[in-house]
Amino acid sequence: MRGAAVGGGPARAGLGWGRCSALTWGKSVAFGVEDGGVRTCVGARGHPCPGRVEVSARSTGARCEECARLDRAHSVAADTMADDRRPYHVYLAWFGPGMVKAGITAVERGSARLLEQGAVCFSWLGAGPLMAARRTEELLRAALGVPDRIPYAEKRAVRARLPGTEGERAAEVVALHARALALDGWPESLVREPCRVVDHVEVFGLGRESRAEVVGEVAGLGPGGVVSGELVAAAGPDLHLRTARGIVVLDTRLLPGWGLVPAAGREPSVPVVRFRRERSAQDGLF
Repeated sequence: MRGAAVGGGPARAGLGWGRCSALTWGKSVAFGVEDGGVRTCVGARGHPCPGRVEVSARSTGARCEECARLDRAHSVAADTMADDRRPYHVYLAWFGPGMVKAGITAVERGSARLLEQGAVCFSWLGAGPLMAARRTEELLRAALGVPDRIPYAEKRAVRARLPGTEGERAAEVVALHARALALDGWPESLVREPCRVVDHVEVFGLGRESRAEVVGEVAGLGPGGVVSGELVAAAGPDLHLRTARGIVVLDTRLLPGWGLVPAAGREPSVPVVRFRRERSAQDGLF
């Protein structure tokens, strides 16, 4: 079976390998990579890769160069959908202390994009046509110094230091929201929205215990490798698995393209490294 997965909380988390296996807190997760297998490109926009090109075990995209280009075509992120008539939200998303980004998402998607990104909390800023939302996003980046992208490795590393209360976690979003609404240059077609911070700590299962015990992240999969543990949290694409060594984070974007098999009862055997801010420490085995 070819693997794929998504996190995002107990009502949304699942592992997909032809069928989808729902994940709930406390559930045992155990699978292995086929012996002798290679990781192949997953294709683009619902079509298989014509060359079944081999891709890196550490790639989170699981696509060859050509398929990655095709997949990005006609995407909002690539600014190739100027004729999209759907309304878009502009938002501020917070991932940890000093880590706030501005972004846009289609209004019809609700908060799904924020869950996919692993946003610990967020607030809407306004809503309007795509190009107005995009101009507002650029205004915020220039005037407030907030990026439109934050690497997942940085989001992952900061989770162990999350403040304990919703008010503390919301403080940076509240302050930036007020500064954003005070800026000149907002497009007239974008309707501004009041600050209402939504907190995802409970949705993701990121209680104090599941944050403090994290020892590192899976560096990549390989033939014969095994992942196993008890699911204690899921934020964005990341599954937090309790193992004998502590809690290890699996970025499920490492799964697509591999042939996966059940591995109940087998010991974990994939490489685990400390988070990027601590990468000078020695690597180990899961």
